[in-house]
Order: sequence, then structure tokens, then C-alpha cells
Amino acid sequence: MSNLKKIEQDFIIGRLTNSILNTVSGDSFQTEVIRLGKSDLKNITKNKGWSFNWKAEFNEIKKEVYKLTIINNPTIIQGLLSLTIEQDHVFMDLLESAPFNIGKTNYTRE
Repeated sequence: MSNLKKIEQDFIIGRLTNSILNTVSGDSFQTEVIRLGKSDLKNITKNKGWSFNWKAEFNEIKKEVYKLTIINNPTIIQGLLSLTIEQDHVFMDLLESAPFNIGKTNYTRE
């Protein structure tokens, strides 16, 4: 008999879509996930409101960093994702929404 431990997650997913939804206007924008380029890093800093050190994440040899952008607008990064790909699994190291995508009424930044 195996000693498996049940792990429950504590988060709510409001809706699953293939797009970014503007909650004020209701507009939906198709998105794409592409590899982050070195030139993208100049705008992803703590001074610009990002919480994590994405330059350090980008420079980790074992990690791959991806950006979420609106199709045909790849220079405005909506969010970032860092992955480590192992032989038997993929580990999500970091996930962050762009500072301008964090709602003012529901969340506070410290």
C-alpha cells in the first residue's frame, strides 16, 4: 500500500479563457505565450512594479521564462512565467501578472 498524501489547493479560478479580458470594458484580447527575450528585461524591474527578480530567473540555465502578450502587441508584457523542465515533470518556478493587471479593489501590493 502506498503512503500517498492528499494535497488540496486553496485558490479560485473565475473563468478559463484563451484571452485577456478587460473587466471594465468587457473587451477580450487573444493572447500568446512566447519566450522572453533579453531585450524584454529592461522593462521588468522592481522599480516598475514587478515583484520578482526576473533577470535572475532569466539567467538561470535550467529555467525557461515566457511572457504572455496580446497577439500583434508583443512589447507589452501582460504576465511572466518561469519553468524548469525535468525528465518526468515540469515545475512552475514563478508566475506573475504585470503590475498594471493587478486590480486596485481586490488586491494590495506590499
